[in-house]
Amino acid sequence: MGKRQGGSGDVASTYHRPVTILGIDVGGTFTDAVLVGDDGTVVTAKLPTRTPQAEVIVAAARAVAGDRPLGRFTLGTTLATNTLLERRGARTAFVATEGFEHLLHVRRQTRAHLYRLCSPHPEPVVALERCYGVRERMGPDGVLVPLDLDHLPPLDGVEAVAVTLLFSFRDPSHEQALARELRRRHPHLHVVASHEIAPEFREYERASTTAVDAYLGPPVARALAGLEAACRRHHLAAPLVFRSSGGVVTLAEAAAHPATILLSGPAAGAMGAARIARACGYPMALAIDMGGTSTDVSLIRDGLPERAPERTVGGLPVRLPTIDVHTIGAGGGSIVWRDRGGALRIGPESAGAAPGPACYGNGGTRPTLTDANLLLGRLPAELPGGIHLDPAAAERAMAGLEPAEVVAVAEAEMLRALRVVSVERGQDPRACALVAFGGAGPLHACALAEALGIQTVLVPETAGVLSALGLAASDERRDSVRSVVRPLAQAGPLPAAGEADLRYRGQSFELTVPIQPGLAEAFHRLHEQRYGYADRDREIELVAVRWADTTPGPYVALRASALRQVRGPAVVELDGSTAWVGPGWSGTSDAHGTLVLERR
Repeated sequence: MGKRQGGSGDVASTYHRPVTILGIDVGGTFTDAVLVGDDGTVVTAKLPTRTPQAEVIVAAARAVAGDRPLGRFTLGTTLATNTLLERRGARTAFVATEGFEHLLHVRRQTRAHLYRLCSPHPEPVVALERCYGVRERMGPDGVLVPLDLDHLPPLDGVEAVAVTLLFSFRDPSHEQALARELRRRHPHLHVVASHEIAPEFREYERASTTAVDAYLGPPVARALAGLEAACRRHHLAAPLVFRSSGGVVTLAEAAAHPATILLSGPAAGAMGAARIARACGYPMALAIDMGGTSTDVSLIRDGLPERAPERTVGGLPVRLPTIDVHTIGAGGGSIVWRDRGGALRIGPESAGAAPGPACYGNGGTRPTLTDANLLLGRLPAELPGGIHLDPAAAERAMAGLEPAEVVAVAEAEMLRALRVVSVERGQDPRACALVAFGGAGPLHACALAEALGIQTVLVPETAGVLSALGLAASDERRDSVRSVVRPLAQAGPLPAAGEADLRYRGQSFELTVPIQPGLAEAFHRLHEQRYGYADRDREIELVAVRWADTTPGPYVALRASALRQVRGPAVVELDGSTAWVGPGWSGTSDAHGTLVLERR
């Protein structure tokens, strides 16, 4: 059973006086907005996502704020993610140490799929013919081969350049000189050097991150400039943008390195879930955020979402700190289909916002998870935003399919995802509460909790827009990393706060451990929890040190709009979401509006 501790009394930090704050989360299907007044009142809106994103962002802001003055405006956006996944980035060149110019294409010598020998890797964002080498070489004691700036490659017909020189994570002087010279010769180009974005060892991951950042730079910068202009036209302050690592930065900072905002929206949801769990007194929790297109799950440990130093996005490694969110392509609007073997499948194709599920009555004809939930009696007649559901259209779309079987298959996918972030990482889910949010997450929370042995489900009153709420109250955060790669005993003083990437000497990969007294023993314990053993006689190697400069976000004290008492089975209509309270579950909402459900 999840262990409950004393709640904090509010959902966010108490470092600032109350202000009116606006958070907007642009998702794949809907754009959510939440306005929290200085008195704790909440106004929400949910609009179909459309392009360009600037239009829907301004419309969402007007829907909840009108002409009301704002103390803060924060944004989570899929802009960088979509640009990368749809391969709409800039024409980019890659410049590396001579002999390593084909690094993006050589990759690591692992197969794209373990059992499909012919499965191709995703194509790099830089074509082979635009990969160049420069003569230089660094060694552990300094320069081995001087940097040759007289024979730089031609860079005609490109918008961006990614520079990754060998060992620049240890000594960036050659890379700094090369980037400076490229900017002098080509002032119109967007130049990104690896020491500026990912100063870490492992050449391929560092090169991939730098190339992705350069590739995204020009189009994302143009889009963010358009957003800033649209805000100015409508007399809105320019928003702060949420980073994948869990904090907000200015539009200019996001435009300079857009790879840092690749997981902007999902990370905000995890931060919002962590605030809810802390406020309810549950420092250990699992979070499930189910929208129209996908489902995101994460682990909350000691009141904070777990972070990871690297993620794979669109098949490409991005070595940047991020909230550790695991995503599957199954959401409320995901299409239900059968494969060639007759097995039932859900997603990743989605009905989106237009036409949407068949029951929306907007012309959709293919079955979705939302249609199945409606036919099982788990949805009201009208969804937020004035969407009247049509059971007859759902029945036509679901012809030949059993709604209960569809839901069971979807929940099996969600269970696998939840086990990835808990059991597979040494965390017993029975010691956690389950925070369910997004438009469809609370529909499946009770069934998922039962399957995992979880006794407590937390459903925020603002479940449908919790990602936007997480954005609104987020801290400002700027992450830094320093590569070390030496025995821990010889590493010298470490920052007072931060994280250390540690491994046993000879291992290939690391565990990230919060810096604390007794750091070596903390690593042994985590290694034992994760892998089942610890070798306390073996030398520990410190690979990297990570830290962040943060400024606390604004004070947010939510007030419940209404107190609820519920006993399952029951449908609970929330603002922007619907909860299904299964048989054997009951609960009461707390002072902040969170519905705390327990198994009877």
